[in-house]
Amino acid sequence: MLVTINNKYEIDLSKPIDISIPLTNTDENPMAWYVNKPEIKPVVFGEWIGKVTEGSSTNFNNIFFNPHGHGTHTECLGHITREFYSINQCLKQFFFTAQLISVQPENLDDDLIISKEIISTALDVTKNIESLIIRTLPNPTSKKSKKYSNTNPPYLSEDAAIYIRELGIQHLLIDLPSVDREEDEGKLLAHKAFWNVKDVNNLNEDARMNCSITELIYVDDSVEDGNYILNLQIASFENDASPSKPVLFKILEL
Repeated sequence: MLVTINNKYEIDLSKPIDISIPLTNTDENPMAWYVNKPEIKPVVFGEWIGKVTEGSSTNFNNIFFNPHGHGTHTECLGHITREFYSINQCLKQFFFTAQLISVQPENLDDDLIISKEIISTALDVTKNIESLIIRTLPNPTSKKSKKYSNTNPPYLSEDAAIYIRELGIQHLLIDLPSVDREEDEGKLLAHKAFWNVKDVNNLNEDARMNCSITELIYVDDSVEDGNYILNLQIASFENDASPSKPVLFKILEL
């Protein structure tokens, strides 16, 4: 099914490119931030078990998970502010122009960092884009089940986050558990720079309320760098973050 976006871009809705990681209750689920794997199990009321194989008419599961630690998720600035803000209230549009870039983090003092120079070299700034998708190299499929806790994964430098913000990019997606260093003494420099949050206790008026960060995506090597339309799908959680399903569509010639 072909549709036209903003009278400028044509996409084929029958050919989605899903860059999310599914949430499972197995050891194949990715994990970060020192949490155990998700739990998906049937409700039990006395002798009644919410599972068809146990005699119930339906499968009726409880699910326990952490959006930040258990897979692809989208977060708003409420992730770092004292005052409560919900991703469900901050994200009100769901289709965006996007650019996918692949980058090799550089080694600096035993950290792997994605610098402003790396981003600016890979990014085609002649394209007017609303969202940026970062695929880090190398890109093994083991990322989809990686256990990130205590591994000091690569992260974004503060200058890189400022650069992305100054380009007017509203939605940042990355295949890492965080845009910031795993252990950073709570500084969260890249988060604050991207959202333009100057004081987490007293939010400044020019903080970027409508902008989002999506972490723990996976972009297969078969997906080429370049420009796409992004459909950023979230569950309607009144929470700082929600599990999400970012989907790309190739841009066709009009």
